[in-house]
Amino acid sequence: MKELIIGRNDANQRLDRFVGKAVPLLPESLLQKYIRLKRIKLNGRGAKRDTRLSEGDAVQLYINDEFFEKPSDRNSYLKVSTPKLDIVYEDENILLVNKKPGVLCHSTGSWEANTLIANIQARAYQSGEWRPKEENSFAPALCNRIDQNTGGIVIAAKTAEALRIMNEKIKAREIDKYYLCVAVGTPRPREGRLEGYLLKDAAKNQVYVCDSPRPGARTAVTEYRTLAAGRGLSLVECRLLTGRTHQIRAQMAHAGTPLLGDGKYGDGRRNRALGEKGQLLWSYKLTFDFKTGAGELEYLSGRTFEVGSVPFVEKYFPGALED
Repeated sequence: MKELIIGRNDANQRLDRFVGKAVPLLPESLLQKYIRLKRIKLNGRGAKRDTRLSEGDAVQLYINDEFFEKPSDRNSYLKVSTPKLDIVYEDENILLVNKKPGVLCHSTGSWEANTLIANIQARAYQSGEWRPKEENSFAPALCNRIDQNTGGIVIAAKTAEALRIMNEKIKAREIDKYYLCVAVGTPRPREGRLEGYLLKDAAKNQVYVCDSPRPGARTAVTEYRTLAAGRGLSLVECRLLTGRTHQIRAQMAHAGTPLLGDGKYGDGRRNRALGEKGQLLWSYKLTFDFKTGAGELEYLSGRTFEVGSVPFVEKYFPGALED
């Protein structure tokens, strides 16, 4: 139990608002539940959530110690009361999640509770699969990331061994990743290979495509095929042979067919005309193409996983993916 004495600057606040600020890791739903169960008391008695506090009041908190820790990326999962995950596949070792555009994989520096990894860790914690107090160093982790405004499959490891193996397979390019995008215009030819060198400007978080090698530029290779076209747009499938920052977005723009909605590399006029404010890009399918042993993940070799639907495909090219 912890007791907090209300000072002058804390007075006249509602009980629930005060506790929410004093214990930021406590989820709102749990906070309200604890008030109802009288695990949060005012001057030794139960109180309603909208009770106004007075200077000198004592608030008693019968709450687990971990909720009183300083908020950080390492414990942000505690703030998630109901994990929101679109699960593509799950077993005891890995989790494949269909991330929605707008969701961050990790925080951007300051503490944020609603990241993808926080929701994944919250699910593992609440199910009992992961017990942080029994672990010296491991926590469920992401094996790959995708941009905030890009949707699609993210791989999470639920064990340290699975994380090690997946990281090795990604580095060895033994996982094939396929993306769908809506491009402005139609690629010429309709199917082919984009090869070049990407030079990154870290300050602007932007990359530039070079057609020949340059100091600091890294090789980028993308295979593509046009699945459908109409109204000045194309539905294109891209397969990454390298995994560089903004690779598809930059290479498609360099080829003259930028992604619809892309505010960094795209056609602003067309984006505004169609009301698209984020790149229409989705990591919709992956295949575990293991060419070497995969230890305890060998059972995944040769398997392909795909999301159920992609919103922008239904919007601009309905039925295009049907057999």
